[in-house]
Parts: sequence; structure tokens; C-alpha cells
Amino acid sequence: MSDTAQKPGETPASAAAKTNVTKRGGGDPAGRGRTTIADGVVEKIAGLAARDVEGVHAMGSGISRTFGAVRDRVPGGTKSVSRGVKAEVGEVQTALDLEIVVEYGVSIADTARAVRENVIVAVERMTGLEVVEVNIAVSDVKLPDEEDEEPESRLQ
Repeated sequence: MSDTAQKPGETPASAAAKTNVTKRGGGDPAGRGRTTIADGVVEKIAGLAARDVEGVHAMGSGISRTFGAVRDRVPGGTKSVSRGVKAEVGEVQTALDLEIVVEYGVSIADTARAVRENVIVAVERMTGLEVVEVNIAVSDVKLPDEEDEEPESRLQ
């Protein structure tokens, strides 16, 4: 039986129309085009994932946190979730550098391991990029009796 043969319940026109259908584009739709991901996107994902880890007090060095706190308090300003994160993004891979402040009393090695794992899982899941390395620099320890370095806002 050929493709143009009429099947039970078909009209001669619908049987003939099946032979005239042509596939457009061909191949897997996912392979038709390119997706690029900006460094800032990966930095935001990594910053949020790092902050989710217990024992991480803040991201970035003291100076960047101070300037960021001032910028955050300016009307119209937004919190920088990528503070303390630097990403280099290629076509299929990414490498990350993170600067964190840990809470006093937590194991720095365990916290760094947890941050690295959380960041890798989040970035790979959301972007599809392979994370080749996550370098973590611990720039400070937040002591229990220390005030945060962020200045209080006089604006209400």
C-alpha cells in the first residue's frame, strides 16, 4: 500500500494532501540558533546561591559592601545581588570568583564547600553552562558583637 492510497474514513483529497506536506526547517528545534548568557546573569545566579548558604554573612570586601550599602539606599537604587561575584562566561563553560564574609564560629572549609556546591548546582541548572571552577576568597569574619558596616539611612 502506498502513501497516497486512500485509507478507510479518508477522502481522496485528504489522502492526496498527505503526500504534498513538506517539513519546514528540519531537525531539532533546539539546534536552530544560538543562546548567549551575559556575565551579569551568571553573577546574579551565583550571588543568590552563595547567600543561601548558612554561615555566609555577606558578599564582597568591606569597601565594596560600604559603597553598595550607600548605593542601595539611594532612591531608585536596587540591591546588588552580584556584589562579590565575578564571572567569566564562554560559549559552554563558566568560571567564577566569589568574595565572602563568614559568620564567626562556622567552619570556613565547610562553608566554602557548601557555597561552591550550591553555586555550581544553581548555575549549571539554570544556564546549562559547565562550571569549571569556583574560587572563593574569604575576606572577613563577622563577629557576634560587630555592627554591620552598612551606614544607617536617615531617609524614611
